Amino acid sequence: MKAYVFPGQGAQFVGMGKDLYETSPLAKELFEKANDILGFQITDLMFEGTAEDLKQTKVTQPAVFLHSVISALVMGDECKPDMVAGHSLGEFSALVVAKAITFEDGLRLVSARAQAMQKACEMHPSTMAAVLGLPDEKVEEICAGIDGVVVPANYNCPGQLVISGSVEAVDAACEKLKAAGAKRALKLPVGGAFHSPLMEPARVELEAAIKATTYCKPVCPVYQNVDAKPHTDPEEIKANSIAQLTGAVRWTQSVKNMIADGADYFKELGPGTVLQGLIKKIDASVTAE
Repeated sequence: MKAYVFPGQGAQFVGMGKDLYETSPLAKELFEKANDILGFQITDLMFEGTAEDLKQTKVTQPAVFLHSVISALVMGDECKPDMVAGHSLGEFSALVVAKAITFEDGLRLVSARAQAMQKACEMHPSTMAAVLGLPDEKVEEICAGIDGVVVPANYNCPGQLVISGSVEAVDAACEKLKAAGAKRALKLPVGGAFHSPLMEPARVELEAAIKATTYCKPVCPVYQNVDAKPHTDPEEIKANSIAQLTGAVRWTQSVKNMIADGADYFKELGPGTVLQGLIKKIDASVTAE
C-alpha cells in the first residue's frame, strides 16, 4: 500500500517550486492563485528570494505547503495514495491531497497558522532543542521533572526527539538530558516553542479559522500528528487540526501505525528528503523515496 507523506517547516530551499512553475500549466495556475490569495508574490520569494526571506514563518509555511501540494496535484490521476500523513505543517498538505479541504482553504489556513504562530512566538521568549540518543520515555521523564514549560514536541524517529518550551526550562532540560547520557541536546534556530502549551494563543486564533472552514470526508485515511491514528471523520479531523498546535507531533508512532496497517511504500512530496530519512530509521524494511 502507498503512503504519501508531506514535510514541515525547515524543508524549504531557495528556488523551490520554480521547475514546477516553468514546466506545468496547472502548477503555474495554482502558484498564481496562491499569490492572489496571500496578497503578495510568494513565487518571487520562493524562486528568487534569499534564505533569510524564506525563513520568515509567514513565508516558510505557505511556501512548503505550496511546493508539497502542487507536487502532488501535477501528478494528476497518478496521485492515488492509500493513506497520507504530514509532519506538523505538512498535515495541512496531506489534508488537501486527501481532499478533506480544498487547495484554497488549505492555503488560507496555513497562512493564518503561520501568522498566529509568529504572534505567539513574540509573546513569550521560547525555543526548541533536538535530543539525540535517549529513549523517548527518558526524555518525557526528565521534561516532567523540570520547573516551567518544557515538553516533548516532535517524536521524529527512535532516539531523536525535539523538546519545546520556555528558554529557561529548555536550557535546564538540556543540561539534565546530557547528564542522563544524551549524545546531543542542542537548541534549534527556531522562532519559538512550537507544539507546546506556549502556542495556546495561536491555537485559539487558528481554531476560529478552522471552525469556519468546510472539512469533507477524505478519499483515504489521514494519520494525524496528535494521536498518530487514521481518521476519515471530518469533525475528528477538524478537532485534531486544532489540537495540533499545542500537541506533540507523533511521527514515529504515525509511521509505525501506517506500516502496521499495510503501508510498504512511502512517497515524500514537497521540498527535501527529511521524512524519507526518518522513515528508514523507524523501519528499514519499507521503501521511502
